[in-house]
Amino acid sequence: MFTEEHKIFRQGLRDFLDREVMPNIDKWEEEQRMPKDLWPKFGEMGYFGLNYPEKYGGIDADFLYSVIFMEEISKCESGGFMILPAVQQYMSSPYIYKHGSEFLKEKYLTKVISGEWICCIGISEPGAGSDVANIQTKAILEDGHYVVNGSKTFITNGVYGDFIVAVVKTNPELGAAGVSLLVIDLNSEGVTRNKLKKLGWHASDTAELHFDNVKVPVENLIGDEGQGFYYLMGGLQLERLVGSIAGFASCEWAIDYTLKYMSERNAFGRPINKFQVLRHRMAQLISEVEANKQFVYHCCRQHAAGEYIVKECSMAKLLSSELAEKVMTQCLQSFGGYGFMEEYKMARAYRDCRVGTIGGGTSEIMREIIAKMVIDDTSYQRAGSVPSSPRKQAEAPQQKKEINSNSNTQKQSEMSFETTLAAIQEKAAAAKPLGNTLKFHFGDKNITIDGKGDANVVHEDHGEEADCTVDVALADLLAMINGELNPMNAFMSGKLKVKGDMSVAMKLGTIMG
Repeated sequence: MFTEEHKIFRQGLRDFLDREVMPNIDKWEEEQRMPKDLWPKFGEMGYFGLNYPEKYGGIDADFLYSVIFMEEISKCESGGFMILPAVQQYMSSPYIYKHGSEFLKEKYLTKVISGEWICCIGISEPGAGSDVANIQTKAILEDGHYVVNGSKTFITNGVYGDFIVAVVKTNPELGAAGVSLLVIDLNSEGVTRNKLKKLGWHASDTAELHFDNVKVPVENLIGDEGQGFYYLMGGLQLERLVGSIAGFASCEWAIDYTLKYMSERNAFGRPINKFQVLRHRMAQLISEVEANKQFVYHCCRQHAAGEYIVKECSMAKLLSSELAEKVMTQCLQSFGGYGFMEEYKMARAYRDCRVGTIGGGTSEIMREIIAKMVIDDTSYQRAGSVPSSPRKQAEAPQQKKEINSNSNTQKQSEMSFETTLAAIQEKAAAAKPLGNTLKFHFGDKNITIDGKGDANVVHEDHGEEADCTVDVALADLLAMINGELNPMNAFMSGKLKVKGDMSVAMKLGTIMG
């Protein structure tokens, strides 16, 4: 999977971390912060711009370089250190790059990549964590700028950071459709920062932020108003994927650290790595971590290929974070009483891993996303299979009898396609031009929206390339057009699978609205 160039990059990164980071980890843990003068050093090495274009100071490397980056920073004996550059590069600034204006990219993204500025992402609130649609922070447009009021909590990089990508309600009456993303300078008048004390991740700063009539220029809006929820749903997959990498990489470090201790610690006249119960425990952990690692690698390859993998990222995040808790607990057990002492790094690893099943979407949320896709979603069933709903199961034999003729089935399919095509043409004609091409793929016949001109032109697809392709069942697409299925819910449940430019797919709401 990794080329010779990747291996050279890994060694260079490891040398940098051994020189600039490892000698200071214990000090940063004690002081509960990382000095800001380290950030430009990351920037000079190009580590904050691995997957960003050269135009903004990045390297434009393939995603496997980021896999290596996450692996190595996760093996620095501190989850608190790891999370800081992870938030900078993968959890906050991508929203500016993917959806922001050139103004925002030039002003903010370039400084993120250089390490001059530190950024953070603001989603969670005192009363809303995983329930993103229910956030209460408001940004109301008044006299050419937004006035922001509300609070954010559990914000990594929030104490010493320079700006935040904040999730706000620009139209509180519209629920999820009123959510937007706004760049807020943290030195603005009306911003208050309170540093939070945490169980683990001591080297990182975590803040509760309060916004009291904070004025934000209108040009700091990321993308379009009301599209923030959709932007988040795309960005969270990357966040969960890098979290999965951190999960297995930290497990690998913990296992190596434990094996070294076991080879040096004697009991009953021999090293404890000779006791079968301990040897077999470690063998089991090593096997599980390797299996998890290979699955995460598989997800990384899919992501690198441009696939939008909600189910796989959710599975990877769930398994990696849950496994990390198991590994840290059982590795600590091998240390006996010394595992309970802060002098040994296992105590820190044990504390740091606990947040993995909470941040970026709890394990409970991951399971629900997966359940919706593999249990509730009937759109991907093969023709003639039994529907999952008990009521539909009772109806199934009658339906089968009514459409038993192949010709009738084909005729019904053609009617559905013609109905859908006509409905999309009507919807698209009333909407503003997309500025891109969008293809709906649902079998032998596909539909393309060409929005590059003065109006959206809809036609039956004949194999043309599109900026974005959406895999969707014909029945689900028609249900969205008729208002029977919310595009956001279809997106969340996996009924829409996106390939290509995610920002184009986010414009789907303007067509279906």
